[in-house]
Amino acid sequence: MKATFMYGPGDVRVEDVPKPTVIEPTDAVIKVTAACVCGSDLWPYRGIAKLGPRAPMGHEYVGVVETVGSDVRLVGPGDFVVGSFFASDNTCEICRSGYQSRCVINQGVRGAQAEYLRVPLADGTLVATPSVPDAALIPSLLTASDVLGTGWFAAVAAEAAPGKTVVVVGDGAVGLLGVLAAKQLGAERVIAMSRNPVRQALAEEFGATDIVTERGDEGVARVKAMTGGIGAHCVIEAVGTQQAMEQAIHACRPGGHVGFVGVAHEVQLRGLDLFYSGVHLHGGPAPVRRFLPELIRLILDRAINPGLVFDLTVPLEQAPAAYQAMDERRAIKALLQP
Repeated sequence: MKATFMYGPGDVRVEDVPKPTVIEPTDAVIKVTAACVCGSDLWPYRGIAKLGPRAPMGHEYVGVVETVGSDVRLVGPGDFVVGSFFASDNTCEICRSGYQSRCVINQGVRGAQAEYLRVPLADGTLVATPSVPDAALIPSLLTASDVLGTGWFAAVAAEAAPGKTVVVVGDGAVGLLGVLAAKQLGAERVIAMSRNPVRQALAEEFGATDIVTERGDEGVARVKAMTGGIGAHCVIEAVGTQQAMEQAIHACRPGGHVGFVGVAHEVQLRGLDLFYSGVHLHGGPAPVRRFLPELIRLILDRAINPGLVFDLTVPLEQAPAAYQAMDERRAIKALLQP
C-alpha cells in the first residue's frame, strides 16, 4: 500500500510499504476512505517540533473496517467508522470521566495518511455510522476525527453557552470549527480573530458575529472595547504560541473561561499574570471520542457542515503538495484521497 512519511523539515514522501495487519486482539485494520493534513503536522514540517526519522504521518481518518482482532465486539468488517486520533479503551476511570485522550493505556494513532490503517483498541476508539454515508458527508465526518472534535472540546472547555460572548483566537481549521461549536452551543456572540478574508468569510458562515483583525495587545484592547471594557465570558485558544495564549487570557474577563487546544510550543505562563487574571484555564489534547456520537449525529442529520474547512482535495500521492499548500497558507486544510 501507499503511505506518507516525514523524513525531516519540508521532506514528506509517499512510499510503498506492507499493508498493516492485526497484531493485538483488540486491533482493527481499516481501509482508509479519507485522511487529511493537520495543522499540528506543520510544526515538524517547519522544523519547530521534532519527529523520529521516517515518521509515519496522519492521525485523522474515516474508513471501512476490513479485519478485526478476536476481542473486538463493537465494530466489524464492512462497518464505516470514524476514529479518534488517540486510541482509548473507553472503559477506564479516566475515559469514563470523559477524557479518553488521557486513557490509562493512552496510545496515539499514527500513519492515517495511507491506504490502510491499523487502529489499536478498536472498540474504544472507533464509532460506526448506522450505514455507509453519502459521499458528500465524508469530509464532514473526517473533521469529527480531530479538528471538529477539538474545536468542540475547546468550546466546551471555555463553557460556551446561551447568553455568552465567545472569542476565538486562531483562524485555522480548529479555530474555525471552534466558531461553529460555540454557535451550536448557543453562544450569543462569537468574535473570530482573523486577518485572512477567506477565513473570515468561513468564520461568518459558521456563525461568527464579529471579526477582529488586530492581534496581541491591540487585539485584546479591541475585544475589551466590544465587551464593555471587561473582556469575553469565553475564549478559545487554537494556535499554541505564546502570543496566542497571552491574547486569550487577557481577552477573557475575570471569572471567565479559556479553552486551550493549540498544541503548545514554548508557551510559558507567568504566575502572577495568571493569578491576577482570575480566569479558568482548561484544555489540552481533545477527548474526541467523548463527542463522536453527537458530532456524527449532527453531521448525518445535516445540521452542521464542518467539511467546508477542506478547501483543497488531492490524491494521497500528492500529500507533499498538500503539506506545502497548508504551510504557505494557500489552503486552510487539505483532504487526502487514498
